Amino acid sequence: MVLDEHDRRLLRLLQADAERTVQELADDVGLSATPVARRIRRLKEAGLIDRQVAVLNPEALGLKATLFIFVRTSHHSAEWLQTFSEGVRRLPEVLEFYRMSGEVDYLIKVSLPEIADYDAFYKKLIAIAPLSDVSASFAMEAIKNSTELPV
Repeated sequence: MVLDEHDRRLLRLLQADAERTVQELADDVGLSATPVARRIRRLKEAGLIDRQVAVLNPEALGLKATLFIFVRTSHHSAEWLQTFSEGVRRLPEVLEFYRMSGEVDYLIKVSLPEIADYDAFYKKLIAIAPLSDVSASFAMEAIKNSTELPV
């Protein structure tokens, strides 16, 4: 799909605030509401807009600790990966989960009430599948935390 500048501007505006009305978006893009509504529908149908969600404030929910967990394993079979992936995806504390290249096999981002809660999470994690090494670092400060992609 070829995006023009109106499409790109719409995507930027929607990423910043998806609750804006079609008319508000139209005013900012410089088009009327009907073409903007059509463009949004086309962007959704093309898969550029995956979903619209509410971004919650973790601290307001009592989630004060963000940890990055580095996992190494000597197991690389498809069966092991399926077991591990499904198990990690079921943990509600997990915000992001990646299979990595390099020295670390998996990177997991979690949100917890306190750093002290990591021990309980760690025990749940290692019960999923055999792991060679698990280490974690916690974020002291979120300098940039965005869901907005560069469009």
